[in-house]
Amino acid sequence: MAENSTSPNIAAIAGDDPFSFACHPQLGCFTQCCRMLELALTPYDLLRLRHATGLSSSQLLHRYVIVEQDQGEPFPRLYLTMVDDGYGSCPFVSSSGCAVYTHRPGACRTYPLGRGTSLGAGKCLAERFVLIREEFCQGFSQQAKHTPRSYLDDQETRLYNRSNDRVATILQHEAIRNGLIPTQSARDLFLLLLYDLDTFRERLREGFLAESGCPADDQHPETLSDEELLDYATELLPSLIFPLTKPTMAFRRG
Repeated sequence: MAENSTSPNIAAIAGDDPFSFACHPQLGCFTQCCRMLELALTPYDLLRLRHATGLSSSQLLHRYVIVEQDQGEPFPRLYLTMVDDGYGSCPFVSSSGCAVYTHRPGACRTYPLGRGTSLGAGKCLAERFVLIREEFCQGFSQQAKHTPRSYLDDQETRLYNRSNDRVATILQHEAIRNGLIPTQSARDLFLLLLYDLDTFRERLREGFLAESGCPADDQHPETLSDEELLDYATELLPSLIFPLTKPTMAFRRG
């Protein structure tokens, strides 16, 4: 979820509850939500920004991403680096709007909603929503009617949410909920496999699976598409960083 520094009013909202909202260039607040914020990035966000910019994952991480981790946190958090222009602007925003709009991060698509998931019984993810009303935002005065679920469909978040939900099963793994703090090498693997796909692909070519003691895989994962490789990495990672977790390796193309 993107967090803006302008006092937001955040309230829970059910998936089928109605709200009115629209964003367009004719609003006086247009692009203001793209400034003075902390924009957390998911692995799928990085994948899409790579497509938008033409940069490799390593280049994108170096130029546009801040990695943070507080003591006691299991995994690092990644944020988009904002421009030092006095407004903390997104590096991809201009007066005419978002330069990477087709591939914009999931939190930008979801706004003014926030979506979260929690791992419940049977390892099923429960979905919840909040509505974020920031003082500057004029979008709520518009007549367009939505529910959280219809709005997320309109914003084409399905692929984002699918990938994020898969990663959530790692972030909320039973070992993590029982207090495990992964080792530094495990955190390095978390960043490599989920956020640095180009380097991970190269490591696979160099024999990463054999080096890691993983079972032989006849699908040559280094030849997978970016989306497939991220799915593969998400399935492989738990067996590398959590004790006693067996690799399923049930991945299939498509």
